Amino acid sequence: MSAPDTVVLIHGFWVTPRSWEQWAEHYKKRGYRVLAPAYPGFEAEVEALNTDPAPIEKVTVEQIVEKLETLVRGLDEPPVLIGHSAGGVFVQLLLDRGLGAAGVAICSAPTKGVAVLPLSQIKAAFPVLRNPANRHRSVALTAEQWHYAFTNTFSEQESKLLYERYAIPASGAIFWDSALATLRPGHQSTYVDYHNDARPPLLFVSGGEDHLMPPKVQQSNARHYKSSSVTEVKEFPGMPHLLPAAPGWEEVADHALDWALAHAR
Repeated sequence: MSAPDTVVLIHGFWVTPRSWEQWAEHYKKRGYRVLAPAYPGFEAEVEALNTDPAPIEKVTVEQIVEKLETLVRGLDEPPVLIGHSAGGVFVQLLLDRGLGAAGVAICSAPTKGVAVLPLSQIKAAFPVLRNPANRHRSVALTAEQWHYAFTNTFSEQESKLLYERYAIPASGAIFWDSALATLRPGHQSTYVDYHNDARPPLLFVSGGEDHLMPPKVQQSNARHYKSSSVTEVKEFPGMPHLLPAAPGWEEVADHALDWALAHAR
């Protein structure tokens, strides 16, 4: 098989594909075709989704994965899959289905069965989980909440600029379902087969200062994998959850892609 020439960047919650703008340009300059698909209904710009969050309220994990799976299966060759936050979960789900040449999950949310809950994560997700009624609506973060959860290593002024450029509400229903998934019997929407030997290689990347998805979450997620396929973890000290926009992101972007190319199959 020839080396992958396409990179698929999968965004997380509270942001859109715009959050990948620097990485997309960086990879294009390295000669790669870059695709950064939006979730179903998220094709609108950040400003439009903040004005009308109806698509955010309606979207489901199944719809997101179906769209991503259709995109990846339609490519001529398996791509490198790179996902951030919830996008890291979707990378794991796609890899579990045998899709992609290799995957990188950056500051990934946990898949089913990963029950570790650091205090900073509880505080960062509290705006959604504090009210059960949020299961039926979208939930936006305030600029202060965004600063704690996404951009805690930035100044307040820098964080506010990033908030205005990237932040949108998140689906309360998906957050609540994810939080309860480990407590429910059977396969839930974020289930993966941790013993799947056919799964392509997977790298977890974590930010040392990430409040929303701290390194312990990625470490626990990686330990759940018992297959013979390659699973590794790399931590970048000093990095927040919004790692794709943090100073030094170029080093992370190059490490992620180079690792994926070296392990692609």
